[in-house]
Amino acid sequence: IVPLGKMRETKKYDVIRSIARKYNFSLYDPIDSIPDEAISHIIFGSDEMFRVGEGNMSEMVTFDGIVEDIDDKIVCPVCHGTRLNENALCFKIDGKTIAEVAAMEMTELKSWFASLPGKLNTRENNIARDILKELNERVQFMLDVGLDYLSLDRPTASLSGGEGQRIRLATQIGSKLVNVLYILDEPSIGLHQRDNRKLINSLKELRDEGNSVMVVEHDYETMMNADWLVDVGPGAGEKGGRICLNAPLKTLMEYSSDNEKVPASLDKETAGHCIFGNSKTLDYLQGKDSIPVPSVRRTGSGKFLSIKGARGNNLKNVSVDFPLGCFIGISGVSGSGKSTLINETLMPILKNKFYRAKLRPLAYDSIEGVENIDKLIEIDQSPIGRSPRSNPATFTGVFNDIRNLFADTPDAKVRGFKAGRFSFNVAGGRCEACKGAGIKVIEMNFLPSVNVLCDECRGKRYKEDTLAVHYKGKSINDVLEMPISEAYEFFKPIPSIAQKLKALVDVGLGYVHLGQSAVTLSGGESQRMKLAAELFRKATGNTLYILDEPTTGLHFEDIKVLLNVLQQLVDQGNTVIIIEHNLDVLKSVDYLFDLGPDGGRRGGRIVAQGTPEALTRNPDSVTGPFLKEILYEKV
Repeated sequence: IVPLGKMRETKKYDVIRSIARKYNFSLYDPIDSIPDEAISHIIFGSDEMFRVGEGNMSEMVTFDGIVEDIDDKIVCPVCHGTRLNENALCFKIDGKTIAEVAAMEMTELKSWFASLPGKLNTRENNIARDILKELNERVQFMLDVGLDYLSLDRPTASLSGGEGQRIRLATQIGSKLVNVLYILDEPSIGLHQRDNRKLINSLKELRDEGNSVMVVEHDYETMMNADWLVDVGPGAGEKGGRICLNAPLKTLMEYSSDNEKVPASLDKETAGHCIFGNSKTLDYLQGKDSIPVPSVRRTGSGKFLSIKGARGNNLKNVSVDFPLGCFIGISGVSGSGKSTLINETLMPILKNKFYRAKLRPLAYDSIEGVENIDKLIEIDQSPIGRSPRSNPATFTGVFNDIRNLFADTPDAKVRGFKAGRFSFNVAGGRCEACKGAGIKVIEMNFLPSVNVLCDECRGKRYKEDTLAVHYKGKSINDVLEMPISEAYEFFKPIPSIAQKLKALVDVGLGYVHLGQSAVTLSGGESQRMKLAAELFRKATGNTLYILDEPTTGLHFEDIKVLLNVLQQLVDQGNTVIIIEHNLDVLKSVDYLFDLGPDGGRRGGRIVAQGTPEALTRNPDSVTGPFLKEILYEKV
């Protein structure tokens, strides 16, 4: 199998061997003798469970297939990507095959449906009337949730999480059900403010039909359109987990946490269900707290990174000059080409240049000014480590300094312990029963695996003699259990450790424990962890940072912290390019490129560029009117 390389002992080959056993073929058999079902499982994966491993080490797993390992995917030369045979394509309406209709964007499809009654004869109209009514309604639901740029033949695997959620929402609006509780988790992710308003109207429509809609959200406009608001907090991690507010929004906007007086407009029956208290969220909603607009917009270093003739996906021969030494925003409606320009064109070019990667950027003519930057760093919300052993201490490298500190203590020297003794990843000082994990994983075959506390070390990861070594009365496990803010105070006299911990506190991660497993961190926490790692590295002043919608899942307060960190990076002379819909971020950048004017085929152009203030005055900008509201009109 070419994409996987030579046959060897890897997890993917283990599953493929298991598939071979099940379907009774050998991996040395010619492809045409292998059952089609088995080939489908190998290429596209399956939810079916396959047993891998032997004896006590065996487990039941699903398989994602090798499709992600395949670099080259070519359009089928027979059906030309339509997936239909010649017979199916013989049937036409208004001269269009079903494949051509499926390839239309929603707005184009809506217009075509509207034009059909005038093109059909009386008999055809009688047949089509009810079908067209249903089709028109369904397409309108897609338009109402801001998916006008999608086509019916778009593979679901290529949809973002937000797009998939809104398609399901459109389906529900069309079902006309009542007395249903709908729960949505951050449906505004990836949505431009224009489309967000369409989404809010759709949710109100569901409510007005007699349903209840519960939305987990950080978006200001969604919260301000809610009937009832529940706020969980007051902080994150151990400082959270309480209900700070639970009341009608109208009442909360009249409430003042200073005198804690319940508004008189609230009737007694409703008041019995309400909770009032201190809330950071309410401070932002009431305007007591806000993310400030920078007093000065940077003009940059005078150098540029220029990409010419970008024309991948829907880009229309776009040429961009990115001013270096600036905080640069990329805005535009969903599907306008933002990710195509930055993630699929610019980033692969630079990764190939700096890291000898072999990525394939989308079509472009040339790039200039690469010599003005010395490295590219992408800061996304992916986990800082996929292993439960990875944690903030290991990721930032501070654990090496802490282990060296413990190795220098009199307790360690008497016992002859070196720094390696305090690692939970190698044999020596770690608990061998759980191999330093603190937990044991029990495989349940057809059920998910269960994690149980190690009965030998009780979750402390180390042997007793390792835990007997103390620094200022604390064992190595005690240090790993500390919140980062406490660890910072504890290690303040040690500059090499304090500097790294201070960066973590500065990005708002003081509540996270030093030894907390990386897999338990949210996307936003992982992202800020990566930013902190950049803050304590020695600055070169010529680094390009790229972030794609970093505010996903972040509260106003978290966004304020994130922006402060990004501004610090730019103050050091670096360049930050951020793809974003959040208006608090867009109002904070130095220079903005607005793509549009719409999504899909009607997008792919830079319709406006300049400072946020300049975009508010540009009639071509799609984002400008919303920036105008937040810069000049929002009190």
